[in-house]
Amino acid sequence: MIVLKLGGSLAAAGTLANCLDSIERKFAGSAVVVVPGGGLFADQVRLAQRQWRFDDVTAHRMALLAMQQMALLFNGLKPHWPIVRRVADLQNLPSIRIWSPDPNELDRAGVAASWDITSDSLAAWLAGQVSAGELILVKSAAIEGSEGLSELTARQILDKAFCDYSAEARYKITIINQHTLNG
Repeated sequence: MIVLKLGGSLAAAGTLANCLDSIERKFAGSAVVVVPGGGLFADQVRLAQRQWRFDDVTAHRMALLAMQQMALLFNGLKPHWPIVRRVADLQNLPSIRIWSPDPNELDRAGVAASWDITSDSLAAWLAGQVSAGELILVKSAAIEGSEGLSELTARQILDKAFCDYSAEARYKITIINQHTLNG
């Protein structure tokens, strides 16, 4: 199984539809779980938290809703890709599907409510939960092949918790630019 996280910034960059089409072409018939970033919806949560000064638990829940909104967007563009909410329901499905995270499941798993943990870390967590063979993160930012995870974290291409969530990964981690996926 492959867990493939699409950065929410791909929608703002105007390349989201092309990325979804590329996934469909390259991974047809494969077990792939597409993890949506929160994108513009998560950006609105950040702005609202600055304005209203609500706590990180509330912001985390709202950011998960942002991922769920992106999952609906992905499904609207690819209606034959089902949305799956529970991790257990992702096992042994030989097709492309979209993960829409269940906040209660993440709470039970002890995933902290923090902006240090974004959809990048959640994708790493999910890859471990489903025993994925590979985690692919598709970003709109420029990615040089020689950069390590700590360098990508320092450049804020990966979230602050990603290295912790992937430290004991038994899966391959590939981080690419959108143009690599679409090429």
